This record gives sequence, C-alpha cells and structure tokens, in this order.
Amino acid sequence: MNYLLGIDIGTSATKSVLFDEFGKAICSASYEYPMYQPNTGWAEQDANDWWKAVCHTCKKILSDSGIDNKQISAVGLSGQMHGLVMLDEKDNLLGKSIIWCDQRTEQQAVFLEDKIGRDKLISITANPAITGFTASKILWVKQNNPKLYEKAKKIMLPKDYIVYMLTGEFSTEVSDASGMQLMDIKKRQFSKELLDKLEIDISLLGYMHESSDAAGRISKKAAELTGLDEGTIVAAGGGDQACGAVGNGIVKEGIVSSTIGTSGVVFAHTDNLHIDKYGRIHTLCHAVPGCYHVMGVTQAAGLSLKWFRDSFCSEQIKQAEKEGVDPYLIMDKMAEKIQIGAQGLIFLPYLMGERSPHLDPFCSGVFFGITPIHEKAHFIRAILEGVVYSLKDSISILRNDMKVDISQVRVSGGGAKSSLWKSMQADIFESDVAMTDNAEGPALGAAILAGVAKGLYKSVPAACEHVITTKNVHKYDMNKANQYNKYYEIYKSLYPVLKNEYRKLRKLL
Repeated sequence: MNYLLGIDIGTSATKSVLFDEFGKAICSASYEYPMYQPNTGWAEQDANDWWKAVCHTCKKILSDSGIDNKQISAVGLSGQMHGLVMLDEKDNLLGKSIIWCDQRTEQQAVFLEDKIGRDKLISITANPAITGFTASKILWVKQNNPKLYEKAKKIMLPKDYIVYMLTGEFSTEVSDASGMQLMDIKKRQFSKELLDKLEIDISLLGYMHESSDAAGRISKKAAELTGLDEGTIVAAGGGDQACGAVGNGIVKEGIVSSTIGTSGVVFAHTDNLHIDKYGRIHTLCHAVPGCYHVMGVTQAAGLSLKWFRDSFCSEQIKQAEKEGVDPYLIMDKMAEKIQIGAQGLIFLPYLMGERSPHLDPFCSGVFFGITPIHEKAHFIRAILEGVVYSLKDSISILRNDMKVDISQVRVSGGGAKSSLWKSMQADIFESDVAMTDNAEGPALGAAILAGVAKGLYKSVPAACEHVITTKNVHKYDMNKANQYNKYYEIYKSLYPVLKNEYRKLRKLL
C-alpha cells in the first residue's frame, strides 16, 4: 500500500493527515500557534511556529499510525496564502511573517496601482491592487523598514518556506504565487515588467513550478527533525484554497465550493482565464496544470464566530467542557431556535476589513438593528447569516456577471460541521449543496498533488475521480430562500451607506 502525507499550514494550526492511495484518512495530527496583532489591522505569525508544527505533527503521525516512514510515497503541502516570509543570506528569518489578513498596506496598494496603472495591473495579474496580497506587503517593508529589506535574500510564501525547510529547494508554484500579485497570470510565470517597475529583484523569488510538480526530496536534516524518510518526494503543493478545491473535487467546470474556515471562500474552476474587470472577484492559477480559478473571499467568516465565542460565550464554553462537546455545537443549537432574520438583527462580517466584493481595508464589523428583544442566540444567528450573505455576494457575481456555471455547491471547512450553517448556504445560495466523503479538503488536496508528483495518479482530475465522492446532498427550500432574500437586500444596502464613515472612524484611531 502506498501512503501520501498532506500537510496544511493554516492560520490557527497546522494539520497533517496521512492518507492511503484511495484517499482514506489513516491518521492526523494538529499543532496550534498564535497570531499577533501589535496594531489595529495588523496580523503576523512566527514562521518558526509553522516549522515546529510540521515537525511535531509528522512525528506524531508516524508514532500513532505505526506506518513505516518508507511506506510514505510522497508529501504535499497546502498553506495559507499571501503571507510574506523573508530570509537573510544565512537563511535566518527576518522578523515575523505578515500574513494574509493583515490590512496595514492600504498606501502601498494605492502606490502599486499608481505605479503600474489599474487596468494594466489587472491585465497582467488578473486583479486590482489588494492590501492582503504579498506585493503590497513587500512594498510596505521596502518603504517602512528599508534596512530590513536590504538584508532579504529570499522572499517566499508560508508553505514554500516549509517546502524549503523540508527539501532545501527554493521554489514556489503557480496557485500560491499568483496570489503574490507579481505574476503574469496568462504566462504562469513572474512578470519581469512588474518586478522591474517595482524594483524587486527576481533572484529574491523562488523557481516557479506547476502545483503537481515534484519540488524536491526530504533532506537528511529534515528527516532527522520530522521522522520522514530521507529522499521522499515533496510536491510543490498549492495555496490552501486551490488545495481545498482539489480535495473537494473542484477540478472541472460547474462544481463550485463554499468553504467556511477562518476566512470564507467561494471557489470555481475555469478551464480558461476569466477576469472581473471591477476587481470584486479574484482570478488566480489553479493547482490543475494549465487551468484557473475564480474566487470571492470573506476575510472574517469563521473568525467572526470564533471572536464572538471567545469574547461573549464563556458560559457556553464551560457548559461544553462539562458535557464533553464542542462549544460551537451548543451555539448552533441556540441559533436553531431563532427564526430566519434573527428578528431584524443583521451582521456585517467585516472584522478584518473585506476582500469580496468590497475591497476595503477600512470597513469593520456591524450589528445592525439591535433592540432590547435580542439575546445572545440572536447575535449568534445573525453572525451565521451575515457570513453566508457575504458569500452570496460572490456567488451572485460569479453566476450573474461572470456567467460561471454553478450546477452544484460543495461545502467544506469548519462551517460544514454545522447542519444549520450548511442548510443556510443551500437556502441563501438557492442551490443544492453537498459534502464530500472526506472532510480533510486542503490536506487531501495536498496529498493528491503529492500522488501526481510521485506518478501514482495520471493527473489531478484523474486522481479526484479516483478518490472523491459526494454525500449528504441538501436540497434548498425556496420558501426559506425568499425569506432570506428580504434580509439580504437590506444587508447589501448597508455597506454603501457606511463606506465613507468607516474611513472617518479609522482616522480617529
């Protein structure tokens, strides 16, 4: 039996999962780490924590599974996108990594569009300047800490740093690198024109692979630290969204995924390049060679519910500990008792600014319509609904403006564990939703890419046909959809009214 190891470098934790060649999860291990927010809108992590997490989870899987490390045919990596990792000439980390949800780079995004031109930038990178993307982060360091930037000899993304630590190979791949905003998306390579204009030396950036290429092999040093067998193939891997899509079988047109994790993402495969000229939807390279994907992103999806849990649900947390269940299960049951619309309470999930369809680092969360009748359960219900409304914004653009075929939505992420959140997505999207048999989306996607790199599968789509099946198809209810739509219309109207006020408020901070 061949085994494949998928490693997902997430925002809250790294999760490693061992699969057999049929996609069955054999063993898994997780390792959590903190996110640092030293200033409003900032978000950082220590890349050392990611590497510690990889070493810990690999060793634990080998210990718990009893599988000999020589039976692991290949390793694949998935990772949070857009982060900035910088190394000096001795491969020392230059400070903490500025990660995907950081919003400090508004001025650099403006600089980028002024320097390149908005239309030109979109024609090359398929996206307008985005604060969360890596290019703006590089410019921020250049402009705010030039001495630190001068020391940089390698610039990479979070999961590419782990690939480097595992193999010693300095590389990246198309799905993750297209989120740096330094690539010519059509050519699937770094843009010399952009790099020259931004005065970023291409030698700082790794060799570009397709996601299912072999990037290298486990080094002797990495083998000692992780327990993996020296010489094991490591695939180039993919960004978490692309890997999650592969793990859910979103590798052909017509099937769309809705993932609620820390962020929320609506993701669709396209055989050909599609660009939203207004920049509301991102277009990036897919982990399927030669193909692309379009996606809309909600910055704080599961993060909104986690924030509320941690800040206001100590009673539910204690109850969950007593009952031996997840606090979210108790919160879910509370929300189920509240009718659609949370009795007039609407939540805008902009805790970390927003990406789709409002590219705005200044907007923040809002509860609209609070009255004395509203209790904790109403607020939980409003958060669940507000997150799905934000995802519907992206679904609507894909369906109506970009004419993307949406015949089925596959739900995944932590949000898919909630039956209420899953049914909300069906009713609010007005589309049947399904889950796959395997709940390990990004890790499975990474393992599939590893299997292709090893030659166990002919191609990424062929692998998905081999290992992925759907279950629990949930039909949407048109009557509920009509009720939700009444509140969704109000939801949509709120951001335009508040847009200028958000900026005024930020100036006061």
